[in-house]
Amino acid sequence: MSEWLPHNMMGLQHKWLDVTAGTLSLHQMDDKQHMDGVGAASLVGVFVLLAVNQVVIKLTNEGFQPVFGASLRSFGAIAVLALWMGLRRVPFEFTRATLGAGILIGLVFSVEFICLFVALDLTTVTRVSIIFYSMPVWMALAAHFTLPGEQLNPVKSGGLLLAFCGVIWAILDRGSLGGEVSLWGDLAALGAALGWMGVSLCARLTPLRTLSPDMQIFWQVLVSAPVLLIAAPLFGPLIRDLQPAHYWGIAFQSVFIASGVFLFWFWLLKQYKASSVASFAFLSPIFGVAMGWAWLGEQVTASAIGALVLVALGIILINRR
Repeated sequence: MSEWLPHNMMGLQHKWLDVTAGTLSLHQMDDKQHMDGVGAASLVGVFVLLAVNQVVIKLTNEGFQPVFGASLRSFGAIAVLALWMGLRRVPFEFTRATLGAGILIGLVFSVEFICLFVALDLTTVTRVSIIFYSMPVWMALAAHFTLPGEQLNPVKSGGLLLAFCGVIWAILDRGSLGGEVSLWGDLAALGAALGWMGVSLCARLTPLRTLSPDMQIFWQVLVSAPVLLIAAPLFGPLIRDLQPAHYWGIAFQSVFIASGVFLFWFWLLKQYKASSVASFAFLSPIFGVAMGWAWLGEQVTASAIGALVLVALGIILINRR
């Protein structure tokens, strides 16, 4: 997460590319360049930041109740994106044709982030990263039935099977993955992945596909902020052991992740071919697991590595043309 990662990791030879916790749609242009050293380094930096964000969410949950923290992040992102769109004179398109779809994508986005923030509260970054970043698996399966021209071929089917096995391994292994073990946390991470897929499908299959990427994201944070705030009391007291660092955690998520990484990601999509950008997607779960180990001291066992390898390899195969 959440985070701004590719929502649709397959079928990138087609017209649109969707990206993370909000979805960006971009016409693929023939004059875009193949990946170079600057682009590769930039993508690695983006995925490192997203891995850091998983840790920041977990640490911020110590001060703010998870769903309340998610709502504060959305409110912060509204302000940042509104400022950005205003400075760039991007129109705020609230039309009758897109109203229902905008509310729908915001509600699905809310579910995604309730699940993600709760998952990071209940279980380890390692487990969440393996399960949450399996999203391309579920998107590939859904796209096979809902998106023309994105049917599974034998290679993609093999990738789907490998990643699916990795997720099942992570969920069913209740001890050897190390750290906190919570079935509810694992299921919440899976729910977040499915919610992420749902956001992508909303952007692809509804009138929102006609809006600018900025406006698609704006709809998501605009609807989710009040929805998450209303839902927050259902998950316990809003404030826990609040410290100054927790405010910085919310600010980091609002400015650098929910807004900054999105903007930089969009710039990368304008510079490089979509297939080249998406080919780095397998780094997401790897960096997430690495950050949990390096920052939080989470145990990375042979079982965790096995599940991680299956998911990462599956993502690579799903991205194959």
